[in-house]
Amino acid sequence: MEARAIVKYLKISPYKVRPVVNQVRGLPVEVALGRLAASPRKAARFVEKLISSAVANLKAKGKVAENSIYIKAIHADEGPLSPPFKYRPRARGMANRIRNRTSHITVVVTEAAEDKSVGRESLPRTRKNKKS
Repeated sequence: MEARAIVKYLKISPYKVRPVVNQVRGLPVEVALGRLAASPRKAARFVEKLISSAVANLKAKGKVAENSIYIKAIHADEGPLSPPFKYRPRARGMANRIRNRTSHITVVVTEAAEDKSVGRESLPRTRKNKKS
């Protein structure tokens, strides 16, 4: 069983959200919420709230063990520019547009027993040393 939560038109640039999202992808929910609580970034508060909402959606679907919930997928996409027509004066009578970016964040959580591949992203990669 899996559930998702989406937040749209969030008034923060997706370039600022993506590093936070990459930290928690594939982790158990408890570990992810702990990392986000320790993060000083503004985007961490939004992602933390979104993950909590996705977990609540999963619990509403059926009986789920708290310690078996993993983040299956999470991504931050670009939303529309907000507000649409604002300009900053430039040299020689020109004008540049002020780009206030928004983002859409989607998170999908699932049970560990259902999907065996979940959580592998969090394991450290091992490199094979080639000695010749």
